[in-house]
Amino acid sequence: MADLAVIIGLALLPGVGNLAGGLVAEFLKTSPRLLNAALHAASGIVIGVVAIELMPEALNNIPGWSIAAGFALGGVSYVGLEAVIDRAAPTRGRSSSMWMIYVAVAVDLSSDGLMIGSGSAVATSLAIVLAAGQMMADFPEGYSVIANMRQKQVPRHQRLAAAFSFPFYCLTVAVLAWFGMRDAPDTVKYLALSFVAGLLVLAAVEDMLKEAHEAKADTRESSLAFVGGFTLFALVSAGLGAALDS
Repeated sequence: MADLAVIIGLALLPGVGNLAGGLVAEFLKTSPRLLNAALHAASGIVIGVVAIELMPEALNNIPGWSIAAGFALGGVSYVGLEAVIDRAAPTRGRSSSMWMIYVAVAVDLSSDGLMIGSGSAVATSLAIVLAAGQMMADFPEGYSVIANMRQKQVPRHQRLAAAFSFPFYCLTVAVLAWFGMRDAPDTVKYLALSFVAGLLVLAAVEDMLKEAHEAKADTRESSLAFVGGFTLFALVSAGLGAALDS
């Protein structure tokens, strides 16, 4: 069960990233400008995960039509989940929007778990890189959830409970994906990576950037933060890849 212990450790990283971001928002002074930059950086990291790790793995192992099908299914699934959240929001009062952001982050963490669990079924080294990248990207997500709750004057004990719940989503899905994928055919494993890529691209473009724009108008610094996020993940991926190879 050593492999399972590794997956559990890796799956905790994105949740810990969210938790750390939430604790920063809870105990330190924040600003809309900082939130805008953080979310642009997170979006750049997520795009880097898809472009540098997920899609190359899929392209090298399954036909293009399979990649297209997996990516499309992931995107459609994300839109469906978003529709469910949007439909529920009006029936739960004006304050429901902040809880919908929490739900959206929980869904994103679940997709992180799917990515790590299915990635580990391909190679443990891939799961390590993916977990490290998502930990960096999830920091501003946790920051945004708790900062929003703090602005809405949600009691501190509820904010802390929300922050500490983040690691469980990724961990649960990663373990389920590991058990479900470890003996699956290679085609299924790489289809799962394509599926996760579809989820992540929409999360970056539709949610992270949208939330960044609502927090503060974009500036040149916002664009640089996006570029910096992508560049940071590329360097982390290359560094971890070289270390694992050696």
